[in-house]
Amino acid sequence: MVIIGKNSEMRLCLIHLLLFCFFGIPLKAADLARARTVRSTVRVDAKSGKLVRSVAITPLVVAPRVLQPAAAKAMEGEKDLPLSDLVEQTARKYEVDPLLVHAVIEVESGYNPDAVSRQGAQGLMQLMPATARRFGVRNSFRISENLEGGVRYLRYLQEVFQDDRLALAAYNAGEAAVIKHNWSIPPYPETQSYVYMVGKKLGESRLRQRGQQTARTVETAQLQTPPEEKHRPVESYVDSEGRLYLRTR
Repeated sequence: MVIIGKNSEMRLCLIHLLLFCFFGIPLKAADLARARTVRSTVRVDAKSGKLVRSVAITPLVVAPRVLQPAAAKAMEGEKDLPLSDLVEQTARKYEVDPLLVHAVIEVESGYNPDAVSRQGAQGLMQLMPATARRFGVRNSFRISENLEGGVRYLRYLQEVFQDDRLALAAYNAGEAAVIKHNWSIPPYPETQSYVYMVGKKLGESRLRQRGQQTARTVETAQLQTPPEEKHRPVESYVDSEGRLYLRTR
């Protein structure tokens, strides 16, 4: 039978404490007893010649924690795509002009996914919490979710009002405000400025796109047009009998 003295008991307490601090797992005495291995040895002290007993204790080895599937899924990052590609993909999915989505994002948040307005609108497309819930967005600061909800809402407004300017006014001031003012842009300075700014950004983007397409068309045409052949100069002379001859070098 092995008797463990006070020093050994202190070691057990220390091991228990360390395991709790590092792993966050409180251990019962019975669990610790099963998990540890106690080995007692007796040796002769070289200096005094006396028998000395020592006790060695192997502590419990705790496996690292494994995240539950739900927690692991919540920690997943964004889609491995650049923002421009995410905008393009989401806009095409709901048949909305990607340039319009970019214009809304630029005016709403300046492309800041962590933006929060004084009214509480959140993320890239500045979704109000009620709008986010309405379109199934759980985390408005998650870029892909925010785009999904914002573009769906924009598409919905386009279908309701059949006019991009009214859809933008409703995106800013709410659907009820547009309907209340006889299906026209409400006379709110903020809303009128918003519709103007988004329209301006959209117009500039479309002009840029048109210019780029024209440049590509001209470049393609130049590549496809065969180079002009350079003709050699024609020389002429008359012989002694009055006959005309033409030749090239």
